[in-house]
Amino acid sequence: MIKRSLPSSASVANASEDGKLVAPAASRNTDTLCALLQEWGPSRGQALEIASGTGQHARTFAEALPGLTWQPSEVDPERRVSIDAYTRNLPNVTPVAELDATISGWHKRFDGQDLIVLINLIHLISWQETRTLVSEVAQSLSPKGRFILYGPFKRSGLLTSDGDVRFHEALFQQDPEIGYKNDEDILDLFKNVGLHAFAPVEMPANNLAFIAERPDV
Repeated sequence: MIKRSLPSSASVANASEDGKLVAPAASRNTDTLCALLQEWGPSRGQALEIASGTGQHARTFAEALPGLTWQPSEVDPERRVSIDAYTRNLPNVTPVAELDATISGWHKRFDGQDLIVLINLIHLISWQETRTLVSEVAQSLSPKGRFILYGPFKRSGLLTSDGDVRFHEALFQQDPEIGYKNDEDILDLFKNVGLHAFAPVEMPANNLAFIAERPDV
């Protein structure tokens, strides 16, 4: 992933005890995301979380879905320390892996996943990086494996709230290659890499969740 200068609102995390970081956004949406995974994800198998951030989600997901063996991952070393601090005592979480999911080839390290989860990253990377990431996801999933993608998106090419307009413009000002992606483009991308997409799920705070499945062929 290209190291980018992002607006201060893009990825806020504050230091806590024992190397843990606390992201207010993660604190707010954890319960909603757990309910989403419980409805749309498998109950057993291997699960990979891409860009696990602080580790708050990784811990809560592992506790809410104990039948899954969770592999958190993160490109940032400070956040990897935080992830391990949150998850080290959980029996169904493996040590955090260093992973830049925007670089081709990582599916060879993480094949056979029954669930892959990605939260609040797509708007912070370019479209080319998004294409690479989703292609790698498709190759990492096991047959009938699910990909759950969550974050802010355009609807039919439009930004649908004042907050989304401000945030997208702030991202674009920092880097014209990043910002909100369009829902229809995401669905087309899933199709192009051989994933079957379900209808997007409307989420709180004007976010969307995309659920896609690798066909059993």
